[in-house]
Amino acid sequence: MATVTELKAVLKDTLEKKGVLGHLKARIRAEVFNALDDDREPRPSLSHENLLINELIREYLEFNKYKYTASVLIADYDLFLTGFVSRSHE
Repeated sequence: MATVTELKAVLKDTLEKKGVLGHLKARIRAEVFNALDDDREPRPSLSHENLLINELIREYLEFNKYKYTASVLIADYDLFLTGFVSRSHE
């Protein structure tokens, strides 16, 4: 019978191979930054130009397979709330 350590290793390896572990780490990172963000000072609204720049950066990240970094960017800038990025990139 497998030990707990062996089961943990197999589970970690499986999650890494499927890309789930990287996605979870990126989501946790984004949520930690959101929790640390000072809500007392509202973030200034993004101009149309800045939204375009953010979209270009997101496209670059996804094109180069940096999808976890892109997910942090999307979460940080709340692009879904603006309707600028489709939900297919979530």
